[in-house]
Amino acid sequence: MADDQFPGWHGTTIIGVKKGGEVVIAGDGQVSLGQTVIKGTARKVRRLKPGGFEVVAGFAGSTADAFTLLERLEAKLEATPGQLARASVELAKDWRTDKYLKNLEAMLIVTDGSDMFVITGAGDVLEPEHDVAAIGSGGNFALAAARAMMDSDKSAEDVARSAMAIAADICVYTNGKLTVEQIGG
Repeated sequence: MADDQFPGWHGTTIIGVKKGGEVVIAGDGQVSLGQTVIKGTARKVRRLKPGGFEVVAGFAGSTADAFTLLERLEAKLEATPGQLARASVELAKDWRTDKYLKNLEAMLIVTDGSDMFVITGAGDVLEPEHDVAAIGSGGNFALAAARAMMDSDKSAEDVARSAMAIAADICVYTNGKLTVEQIGG
């Protein structure tokens, strides 16, 4: 099947919320191929512990590509223990310049409970404004909803869960079966 005829893998929604000393990354469980839901319970948020240093990462995009990036991130963290920013920049540089890696189609949100970054294949390592980051097909919906709730009394986890519920109601490539990982707090 030609690339232009292939319906393509769609979606997911990943959100990171930093509030009140805690950071939460939440992701939905839906994997879609074209207009078909292939799986509803995928786990797209992972806890990494390279060298005893704990990091939570969520990914959107191709699963195989994301796992490749997570393995590379773990290796970067082992080489630079406790330095998430440096490991993230090193991963982004490799991702942008390496002949094999530059074809990977995924995005990551990573946190060590202190810092939170969005890492892209364009070489970006972005620290989100307003302590909220979101990626994937429902990312903009979740981001808008979370930002509207940041001044509320809700915890980081409650903001993330509520924002994901709103995104799942709007984005057909997002469902309400969440994986939520908290760090800090």
